[in-house]
Amino acid sequence: MRRMLCNILTATDFLPRGSGIVTRRPLILQLVNSKVEYAEFLHCKGRKFVDFDEVRLEIEAETERVTGSNKGISTVPINLRVYSPNVLNLTLIDLPGMTKVAVGDQPVDIEHQIMEMLMQFITKDSCLILAVTPANTDLANSDALKISKEVDPQGLRTIGVITKLDLMDEGTDARDILENKLLPLRRGYIGVVNRSQKDIDGKKDIRAALAAERKFFLSHPGYRHIAERMGTPHLQKTLNQFIAARSVAVVAVAKVGAKYAGESGDATSRCGVRDFSGDRPVILGPYCKGSNTRRRHAENLAATDDVRRASLCLAMCRTGAHVLLEKS
Repeated sequence: MRRMLCNILTATDFLPRGSGIVTRRPLILQLVNSKVEYAEFLHCKGRKFVDFDEVRLEIEAETERVTGSNKGISTVPINLRVYSPNVLNLTLIDLPGMTKVAVGDQPVDIEHQIMEMLMQFITKDSCLILAVTPANTDLANSDALKISKEVDPQGLRTIGVITKLDLMDEGTDARDILENKLLPLRRGYIGVVNRSQKDIDGKKDIRAALAAERKFFLSHPGYRHIAERMGTPHLQKTLNQFIAARSVAVVAVAKVGAKYAGESGDATSRCGVRDFSGDRPVILGPYCKGSNTRRRHAENLAATDDVRRASLCLAMCRTGAHVLLEKS
């Protein structure tokens, strides 16, 4: 399910598929918008992959090189960069799914090992969590939502992603979930429709899948009123805007910090915000309708000489109203 979503987000079809644990090492996938399409692995420096079937084979080979061929896992990541005109600038991390029972030569504490691996990434305040849950299961039993609430109790960096909407029983829908009424999240939920195994076996391409997804939301009586906020393209856009807002705000804080670093106390104490982490503060601007206004404000703040205005902006970190103070 996660890998199908990653394939859709990358607009290519190169991630390995299969039963059981397919993701056995973290895959750090950096997407770069480019006029030409190719891929590069960190462990294959200087080699460009233009055939994405070869990318899939390389992921499988590199996984087995470290973990073996019998379902073992490792925390050592595979780093892959994909250049394509069909992607937005994003970095995705594909992690192993939760498992309860060891198979093959997996250790008996496989569940604990996978949980530790997940925590290495999702406890970082700079990590945006996509809590992926199928629509045809009970949302209250979602492991993804349970874990995300533990590490992000305020929901500042969690987006719910609901899959398999097309597989729900006839006469049922996930409208209350997608309207954020059932188990609401601060950033809400985005519904997506991935390709089925039949679609994959039939070589249905990504563009046809996106068109079918769009048609599904526009034609479904329970979702057509929120169709513009559903689908993989909207998820891509939301992720990209989240990162763009964060980048602009980081630049603004860096400039403010540089201006006042020479005065007594660091920039945060000067502006009346206590740095609880002891690390350099980073301002993270969550996406909302007013993100452009906030971006302009951040740019103006970066150029101002007014300490009071800088204090006001940084003090918003403490309230969580518009920005979040996090570790770098």
